[in-house]
Amino acid sequence: MPVDQARQLLARASSILVLTGAGISAESGVPTFRGPGGLWKSFRPEELATPEAFARDPRLCWEWYGWRRQQLAECQPNAAHLALARWMLGRPGVTLVTQNVDGLHEAAARAVAGPADPSPAFPLRLHGSIFAVRCPGCGHRAEHRDPIDARSAATLPRCPICSRVIRPDVVWFGEMLPERELRVAFDAAARAGACLVVGTTGAVYPAAQLVFDAHRGGSRVVVVDPGETAFDEVADLRFRNAAGLLLPVLLGAGH
Repeated sequence: MPVDQARQLLARASSILVLTGAGISAESGVPTFRGPGGLWKSFRPEELATPEAFARDPRLCWEWYGWRRQQLAECQPNAAHLALARWMLGRPGVTLVTQNVDGLHEAAARAVAGPADPSPAFPLRLHGSIFAVRCPGCGHRAEHRDPIDARSAATLPRCPICSRVIRPDVVWFGEMLPERELRVAFDAAARAGACLVVGTTGAVYPAAQLVFDAHRGGSRVVVVDPGETAFDEVADLRFRNAAGLLLPVLLGAGH
């Protein structure tokens, strides 16, 4: 059975890279902000998620991100997030890399850890987190889940260090991915004996390159996604199932 083969493949690997994308959060009801339904007050994400847009009108940017945060705050980790978190908490040698900014991997880790430390199941966030902020002046970073008051420039969240208006700590169009996270992710890909890909089509680089580098280095690749992906040609095992249905079975973490 393919599921049994995948379990054995993962069990034999001493080091595993897991890459997740938007597909793993779809079953949690995370809304899509791009494409035909991705308009907000006639704006597209490409018009608001840029350093230039924030410099031009931080109030408008924060109004949009405040709305997005409200939407995401209503979403809960699904069975795929929870199964992955349980598995990672009991399985050393796994590096989870996500392209998502929704915070659901972290929420799942906290939900299943109990009195244990949930951080071993936390992801490397290649694109940041919508529930974190960064000061464009002094560089101060922090988690931030408080409501956003974007009625005026005077009510926007400010840095506790230098009082400058802070920004969402996400990677915007035209920005580089975080250097440390990217380095750790590619190091994990280089030593991975197995690579589990969940809910990403492989259209976004350099995240997609992680899988191809792992494959080139001898890693066995397992892909879980209902649709076509750029990784299909290098996949040793390919599952066209919803992540919430397959991962609890595959990882033995559904109980």
